[in-house]
Amino acid sequence: MKMSRYGAGALLCFVVACRAAEPGRDVRPMTAAPANVTDISEEVLPLDQVSKSQAAAIGQRVATTEITVTYSRPVARGRQLFGALVPYEQIWTPGADQATAVTFSRNVQVNEHPLAKGAYSIWTIPRAGNWTVIFNKAAKAYHDHYPGEQQEALRLDVRPEEGPHVETLSFSFPVVEGKDAVLRLEWGALRLPLSIRVP
Repeated sequence: MKMSRYGAGALLCFVVACRAAEPGRDVRPMTAAPANVTDISEEVLPLDQVSKSQAAAIGQRVATTEITVTYSRPVARGRQLFGALVPYEQIWTPGADQATAVTFSRNVQVNEHPLAKGAYSIWTIPRAGNWTVIFNKAAKAYHDHYPGEQQEALRLDVRPEEGPHVETLSFSFPVVEGKDAVLRLEWGALRLPLSIRVP
């Protein structure tokens, strides 16, 4: 069946109009630039000078909210982790070197608790049962110096889960659906999920 030039032109206009109306087509790429992974030198390092806990970043857009986590990734290397290398009942940032940090481009809810947009360092108090997770307003901190309770923006209890062994500490977004996401810390057999809802 042959199509006239008018029919072909009408079909082309219809396709272009549909693509222009497609939701999300005007979404800009993520703009967050994590500081601890952008300071990249062109120098090639010998293996013995490479950091034992390498810098990483993960970003996720949830609806129109950008979330970025920057952290360092310690490796288990056969060590017992929680209750040993990472003591129970002591404040710990999940990572190494610079404190793990998270940035939200809009106000969010974390485990149904409000948290204002901005940058925070993330700290935990590990326990055999529920852990405490703390978002601290001092976004730039070193892992062995907690900025203090007066800087806390949010403190909440989180129930850890068990899963397959993860050798190198990781953050991920295993669930992103509509305006909801899960940010999850994984190391060893531990999973620590945080539910995030955006506006």
